[in-house]
Amino acid sequence: MTTYINKAQLQVDTALATFIKDEVLPGIALSESEFWSSFAKIINRFTPQNKALLATRDDLQKQLDEWNIAHQGKFDVTQYNAFLTQIGYLVPEGPDFTITTSNVDSEICQQAGPQLVVPASNARFALNAANARWGSLYDALYGTDVISEAEGAEKGDAHNPVRAQKVVAYGRQFLDTHFPLTSGLHADSVNYHIAEGQLVVALSDGAIVRLRDSSQLIGYQGEQATPTSILLSHNGLRVAIEIDATSPTGKTDPAHINDLTLEAALTTIQDFEDSVVAVDANEKVHVYRNWLGLMKGDLTETIDKGGRISQRVLRGDKQYTDLQGQLLTVHGRSLLFCRNVGHLMTNPAILDEQGNEVPEGIMDGMISSLIAMHDLQKKNLHCNSRNGNIYIVKPKMHGPDEVAFANELFDAVEDALGLARDTIKIGVMDEERRTTVNLKECIRQVSSRVVFVNTGFLDRTGDELHTSMLLGPFVPKGTMKAQPWIKAYEDWNVDIALACGFSEKAQIGKGMWAVPDEMAAMMKDKIAHPQAGANTAWVPSPTGATLHAMHYHQVNVLDVQHTLMHRARANINDILTVPLLTSPQALESNVIADELNNNVQGLLGYVVRWIDLGMGASKVPDINDIGLMEDRATLRISSQHICNWLAHGILNEAQIIDAFEKMAVVVDAQNAHDPLYRPMSPDFSNNLAFQAALDLVLKGLVQPNGYTEPLLHAYRQRFNASQIHPLS
Repeated sequence: MTTYINKAQLQVDTALATFIKDEVLPGIALSESEFWSSFAKIINRFTPQNKALLATRDDLQKQLDEWNIAHQGKFDVTQYNAFLTQIGYLVPEGPDFTITTSNVDSEICQQAGPQLVVPASNARFALNAANARWGSLYDALYGTDVISEAEGAEKGDAHNPVRAQKVVAYGRQFLDTHFPLTSGLHADSVNYHIAEGQLVVALSDGAIVRLRDSSQLIGYQGEQATPTSILLSHNGLRVAIEIDATSPTGKTDPAHINDLTLEAALTTIQDFEDSVVAVDANEKVHVYRNWLGLMKGDLTETIDKGGRISQRVLRGDKQYTDLQGQLLTVHGRSLLFCRNVGHLMTNPAILDEQGNEVPEGIMDGMISSLIAMHDLQKKNLHCNSRNGNIYIVKPKMHGPDEVAFANELFDAVEDALGLARDTIKIGVMDEERRTTVNLKECIRQVSSRVVFVNTGFLDRTGDELHTSMLLGPFVPKGTMKAQPWIKAYEDWNVDIALACGFSEKAQIGKGMWAVPDEMAAMMKDKIAHPQAGANTAWVPSPTGATLHAMHYHQVNVLDVQHTLMHRARANINDILTVPLLTSPQALESNVIADELNNNVQGLLGYVVRWIDLGMGASKVPDINDIGLMEDRATLRISSQHICNWLAHGILNEAQIIDAFEKMAVVVDAQNAHDPLYRPMSPDFSNNLAFQAALDLVLKGLVQPNGYTEPLLHAYRQRFNASQIHPLS
């Protein structure tokens, strides 16, 4: 049973109150009474504004629904644009401006490279991501399909020397491409050493050569004559040639190169939101506690691999000798953001003076910033921001007023915690339609603290579907990315950010590669993100980060951005053109069935883990048993798409229920190996996960902006009430 403690007229769950008192506040120059008093004032001030913003969302959607019904079959984008302006959905664009964000860490403003997103609730994932700043290229190549298994190069269970040679050859080609020699090839190297401030390379034919660009050498470990690690730089990213004649790989290599270590995940978003299950105080404290461990630098996790027990901790910095003989310290960990919850949800961890649940976004803003003060004091074990910033990504904001609200909230948090203005830096996720079309004005609201904007296909498409739900049936989900609005949206995000001065000041991000086992395809396709002017993009794993880092050696993003600044801005009418089916009656029955089954299988595969296991992000097998990285954004698009086809008669409720029952059997079979898994079939009516997934579709039309959180949270709370709490 939940118990509450009175704190400054707030009712605070005992678990959260104890955590704040005993774990967070010690070491911070703020008393418990001061904290709760200032927090209560923030809650009382901002809760009514939060509610008003949500009411505006509902009012706009009501007007959109009425317009959409009246214009079914006769959509005209010019009329639509005028209507959106009339109701205040589209706001007037103000004069040009440049963001004034300052004092930003180099990973954001100077370097371009991969970004990880991980659930902060999972300590192992959180640590792996934070430690993914540096990755082994050899391991990433050997363990993935980037290296073909043809010609005797199978992975297998034992070490395969044929495959290993292919890995070494790939690594040497990488060096030859990005760190060319004055003559000859790294592929023919037999020795590396430092002399007179330069890298000297001996080749197998007896030639002694150097780097074509001597400035690429920036440091070394060991002695100049016998270095153990040689630190190079290209396009702002570091690469280390690791030398060890005693290692299994090094002893067989002519130059004794043991590995190439790449600077990989420059930044990581530790997620409190879409990849996390946190529906009550116990689950919320679990998330906050891991964030605290990251900010204090003492987070640990015990790993058991086949009976071999190890302790995972945050990596230290890397130390080299520079070319002047001085100590060169290189940051050893990914720079951490935390992604707070958006404006929609509340959480029972705190009740206000009227006994109502407090908006979770307000709670996250205050508590995640309080926790991050441990990092600002520089007394922690491993520093995150060397420049004294707190980095918070804010998702699911709809338009400039909601971004302004977040800015005002962060002002108040800074004042309450005694922080200088703009200590809290914000990342604005461009994943809602009203933010996209008003992006310039959204950025204006946070022009002194913004460090990040990005695009995200799944949530953005989910909002596209719900916004225009009643206008007509949408194209199949599989063809959505080929629609004109997607490219215009992606280009528009870059165009606006560059026009607002993001280059060399802030990140422009792109979305996730969702198929973690298909790295060869990622290496072929994901180079499009830096080519589009994005100086970061999401990857599904540390291995993915190491591989994707090579794209930023292939593409100088800063040069690309300078070129793109001169192109014409993407057309907003392309963004506003709704991706409707032109001939829904021409859809064949097998196409409809395949679309339904694919959507339903993905929904069930994710929801059953969310409700029963508390897993907010995982690799879920699709209908073809291909593992896909899934989080709540996946549910939003799948559930809203089925709902859209139901609303327009392409599907009926009986078809949908039948598909859910058939696909539940498929999902049960896919999870049969998991001893913790609870089958959904055959007792569908009493299975909470099954009912939650079905409700996401059948009640999807009335869910606020098509979000899945309200239903998921309600079902998870029902599940928790029926169990001994797993985290208690």
